[in-house]
Amino acid sequence: MGKSDLQALFALSVAERIELAEELWDSVAADAESQSLAPHEIAEVRQRLEEHQANPDAIAPWSQVKKKLGLPE
Repeated sequence: MGKSDLQALFALSVAERIELAEELWDSVAADAESQSLAPHEIAEVRQRLEEHQANPDAIAPWSQVKKKLGLPE
């Protein structure tokens, strides 16, 4: 996609851009549903879930994580 394509998209009305964003998101969601996790990804998710279940209080709110990383709130 070239710069002129992006400029044309940005020239759309707010309503048209929202509709485009929704259509793009729906297409991403449809593709994501057809994707499966690799075995090592499934193992990682299971391990993290087990760790959380073993110690559910060992969490930090997103605001603390952002602050620690120096990200804006």
